[in-house]
Amino acid sequence: MAALVGIIANPVSARDIRRVVANASSLQVTDRANIVLRALAALRATGVDEVVMMPERGGIMHHVTRGIERSLALKEARFPKLSFLDMKVTGTVEDTRRAAKAMHERGVAAIIVLGGDGTHRAVVGECGAVPIAGISTGTNNAFPEHREPTITGMATGLAVSGLVPKAVAFAQNKTIHVSVDGEPPEIALVDVAIVTDRYVGARALWRTETFRELFVTFADPEVIGMAAIAGLVEPVGRDEPGGLHVALAPADVATSVVRAPIGPGLVEAIGIEAWRRMPAGVTFAPVLGAGAIALDGERELFFDAHQGVAITLHDNAFQTVNVGAVMRFAAAHGLMREGVRSLVSQP
Repeated sequence: MAALVGIIANPVSARDIRRVVANASSLQVTDRANIVLRALAALRATGVDEVVMMPERGGIMHHVTRGIERSLALKEARFPKLSFLDMKVTGTVEDTRRAAKAMHERGVAAIIVLGGDGTHRAVVGECGAVPIAGISTGTNNAFPEHREPTITGMATGLAVSGLVPKAVAFAQNKTIHVSVDGEPPEIALVDVAIVTDRYVGARALWRTETFRELFVTFADPEVIGMAAIAGLVEPVGRDEPGGLHVALAPADVATSVVRAPIGPGLVEAIGIEAWRRMPAGVTFAPVLGAGAIALDGERELFFDAHQGVAITLHDNAFQTVNVGAVMRFAAAHGLMREGVRSLVSQP
């Protein structure tokens, strides 16, 4: 039976305060729809015949449907059959969570996700063992790698085709679990930040003087956001076990300072006190007595002095399509070639 692939496209990602305090761009609905159409065409080219997508009210669904109808009118066969989940649309992150759960229950082989770190976190929280393939369309894009959506679509189609060994097609990823007073944990895919702010206001982090501690699954000097701070202190790869814990302070009183890109075009001085590796399975507690906890760059939890906070990193927590490995395997094994001989083998 041919594999079914899901697509979840967040129509409102990249619209937080970092659009104001930094020089970040914002994708229009038509841009997001064109990304979906490119991924759909790539899926069709790699043998995927059916795709199910999350409905939304932002306009992506309308533009995608119209693009497919135009193609059909021209008697092209560029896109797979597309259907939409039968679900209530609220215009909130609950749509993403419900869609991921429904796709898991439908038995999709993989889910392509358009959004930032927050969107991907919402999908991972509900998709179970279904691998995801990320396309960056949000503000905080440390988790989804920046890549042409056509290539992500091709790799996803090849990964679910059965032609690529699973050990090559899919990569294991880490999460950090955060529990306050023994409540069911919330997860972060990239970073957990402890900040002094205890009011909601803008959920996104940008006031650096409030940063106190940082826990990351990977530390990459090539990304933006909180993970960039850790990456400029001591890089930790996505495929390495464990993560990094960094103690922070206001830049004017800190032991040392690193200038890090905490948002698009927003390079700030961050005070660094100390850092150490964060082994998987070891529980950490914040030093700060009371404050807020940001998951992947957005304040989600609050705690007081009488509450216990447990922060634990987990290896091998969920799977992603290993786009680079899949495309290299496809090239080496001729998965996209038809009747073409290598020049090396010719006399």
